[in-house]
Amino acid sequence: MANRSVSSKPKFSLPKSPRARILAAVVVLAAVAGIAIALTSGSSANKPSVTLPALATTNCPLTDTAAPGNVVPSRPALAVKIGNEPFGARPQSGLNEADVVFDTPAEGFIMRYIAVYQCQNAPEIGPTRSLRWVDSRIVNQLGHPILAFAGGIIPDVNEVMGLSTLTPANLLGGAQAAAHRTTDRQAPDNLYTSTSALYGLFPNLATPPSPIFTYSNTAPAGGTKIRAFRIFFSQGTEVLWEWKPTQNLFVHTYARNIDLDMSMGAPVTTTNIAVISAKYTIGPYVESPGGSGDIESQLTGSGPGYVLRNGVAIKVTWSRKVDADPFTFKDSSGQVVSMAPGRTWVEIVPDTTFSSSAIDLFHQTPAG
Repeated sequence: MANRSVSSKPKFSLPKSPRARILAAVVVLAAVAGIAIALTSGSSANKPSVTLPALATTNCPLTDTAAPGNVVPSRPALAVKIGNEPFGARPQSGLNEADVVFDTPAEGFIMRYIAVYQCQNAPEIGPTRSLRWVDSRIVNQLGHPILAFAGGIIPDVNEVMGLSTLTPANLLGGAQAAAHRTTDRQAPDNLYTSTSALYGLFPNLATPPSPIFTYSNTAPAGGTKIRAFRIFFSQGTEVLWEWKPTQNLFVHTYARNIDLDMSMGAPVTTTNIAVISAKYTIGPYVESPGGSGDIESQLTGSGPGYVLRNGVAIKVTWSRKVDADPFTFKDSSGQVVSMAPGRTWVEIVPDTTFSSSAIDLFHQTPAG
């Protein structure tokens, strides 16, 4: 295994608490057990093979909701890497202002977020954390986005800095002016930014992204009514989305505690959830002392999944030919499954977790 090499990344010691040591053990065991079962794509294709229908010019491209003042901001998608470690990173700020949130597995199956902004402003986003191999493979579908992150291992940082498909913003490097540290948290979980600070670094970038989902105000037929949806990623990272019909939203919880967006003082919510079962391998570079390589999820090809909207879960097959394509979701009859206008969370779930019945539908009743 290659030596760990870090670019502008805060140093830290191994955790001392029993719970944190359990999480560290999970990381090591994952590497020893050889979790990897499939090879991932090694390149970011930059020519999309799929074009989705255009939205109304007054609607936000990533949510299909009315843009502020009915004018879509003349700016690209802004993707920000946000930490989600159980000890230190939660609760986060800025998740409810995002148009799309990608929930991605990192080493030890501790999840990290990529929050994507375009129409809304977020005065506080964070804690921002380091880059991972999969990040560029996810955001490449957003046209030419800004990708903001807090350092990372040298191979990942060098790759992203050399891409022509995005604009990198290393908050521990050349984009330091857009970041600040808070006094109520310890490093590395005290580095924050904002949409205004990041967009201010790139005033000449003015092209909004194309839509990455199809939308409909009517829920597709053939789904299952649910009250909650659970994904067990790892110890300390058990996601539960509860459907709230009076709000027409799903509410995010961890370990039966409602997750809060600190900047808004409100529960973290979403209109849609797309669940993607992805094959993965363990990357060659150690991300943290005593840990394994990164989880490199294969996000091209196809696989099983779900789309959740309006309190209904629809089994789907997702597909994506190249990294520049959006994900396409189709039901058992081959029809594209649309999202409801609003925010979408994309849960990227390792296939070993997806297929082990750790994803449960609760209170199932036929929709209709």
